[in-house]
Amino acid sequence: MGKNVVIVGGGPTGMWLACELRLAGIPTVVLEREPEIDPHSRALTVHPRTIETFALRGAHRDLLAEGGRIPSGHFAVLDDRLDFRALDTDFPFTLALPQARTTKLLQDRAVAAGADVRRGHRVTDCTEHDDGVTVSVEGPDGAYTLDAAYVAGCDGTHSLVRRCAGIDFEGIWFTALGALGDVVLDDPPPGPVTSAWTLRGTLMIVPLPGGLHRIAVHSPEDVRSDWPGELTLDEFRERVRRVTGTDHGMHSPAWLSRFGNTSRLARHYRKGRFLLAGDAAHQHMPAGGVGLNVGVQDAMNLGCKLAATLRGRAPEGLLDTYHAERHPVGADTIEHTQAQTAIMMSFSPQGSALRSLLGKLIAERPQFRDALAERLSGLSVRYSPPGRAHPLAGCRAPNLPLSDSTRLFDLLQDGRPALVDFARADGFRADEAVPAGAARHLTLHRSPGPLPRSRAAWAGVSAVLVRPDGYVGWASDETDAAALAHETRDALAELHGSHPERHHA
Repeated sequence: MGKNVVIVGGGPTGMWLACELRLAGIPTVVLEREPEIDPHSRALTVHPRTIETFALRGAHRDLLAEGGRIPSGHFAVLDDRLDFRALDTDFPFTLALPQARTTKLLQDRAVAAGADVRRGHRVTDCTEHDDGVTVSVEGPDGAYTLDAAYVAGCDGTHSLVRRCAGIDFEGIWFTALGALGDVVLDDPPPGPVTSAWTLRGTLMIVPLPGGLHRIAVHSPEDVRSDWPGELTLDEFRERVRRVTGTDHGMHSPAWLSRFGNTSRLARHYRKGRFLLAGDAAHQHMPAGGVGLNVGVQDAMNLGCKLAATLRGRAPEGLLDTYHAERHPVGADTIEHTQAQTAIMMSFSPQGSALRSLLGKLIAERPQFRDALAERLSGLSVRYSPPGRAHPLAGCRAPNLPLSDSTRLFDLLQDGRPALVDFARADGFRADEAVPAGAARHLTLHRSPGPLPRSRAAWAGVSAVLVRPDGYVGWASDETDAAALAHETRDALAELHGSHPERHHA
């Protein structure tokens, strides 16, 4: 079989993976069972790290043009919101953008890059062989098969790819429910986000394009383990009234739905030639709107490594580092969404006291507030290689200003790693230290001049190698030219040969 990839699932995760693979020239087919993009967008929020992810490839501009910018986020709908403006990013805000639009923008980009996107094509089976996978498909014109080197399951919590791979999806079933609706409000509350928590329930309201408002509500009776059936407008209206005393003139629902806190994690993100990303790999309560974002970041991590593997440039074990790096991110996502669920659904005087205490800590302890904001925004993720490595190794690299008008993200637009020489080792030149034949797979940049003092961790760096996904693969403070050249050659040879683990900085 060839060096092609079949992606099952055409949401934001699958489409961004297709974009990454096509950037590397990998033949890619996206199979999506739904003939049209679902207009009912459960996800509305694009977080700062996800905007950075798109910006690494110049794909952020259309989203910025359409999305509403909200400079804060919430943890468990606490009254004291998390201020993103203090974060070290070019994008200190979330974008309020319906998932349907995010999907459409990424789909257009994938198609323009040459991806074969097939909507209305339902995968019925996947069979792995020694040299690839055969994918069975029911299309509008009948059944057919595709042969692929790898199959990526981006097909949601009920993933067929995960089942075909025999990967366990472990966790807990829901113990709490929420109700969600996109409705017209004759008397909407002011502001971009409205939230409330009382002993009668908790509620959030966000305006949507087209004159609709998204409302999510939880009530004490939602702490349950049975599914009460279809949500009606009358029930939804009454639930909103119980929390705030008004339904804001609610009518004309475009969508009504229930959601729960079922939390499950795939035991393996990779098994042979099967790979999982997004909701196929992790399921959780949609607290804080992190789901779409974690999925896109899964795709970014996977796309770089899968492309390198298929193009024959990957050291042994590179593809296995996808699970090693992203599986702990999924586990962490489940932990903090479950923690938020417990706080949101504790409708008692004790729960009120806990919320009050956490609110005070957020207001009085900037370090605590910023740590929560970094976690929610995705900026805290760090991949830590084993052994004694530079403190920056595995960290997300901010969009550093370099020489002239160049910035770090500019160097990563084509999906190649970037080696930056900060000209602190007299006599060292990165282009001379790169082994023969490796230069064409790198972007090299020499950037003399001091970095901003606000980035103390970077102050003594002599050279840095930034991975295609925007994380530091290697850095050195060495100022001896010969020693730095030796370190550089070793870093280029061994960058992706380890199996890093993840922790929060």
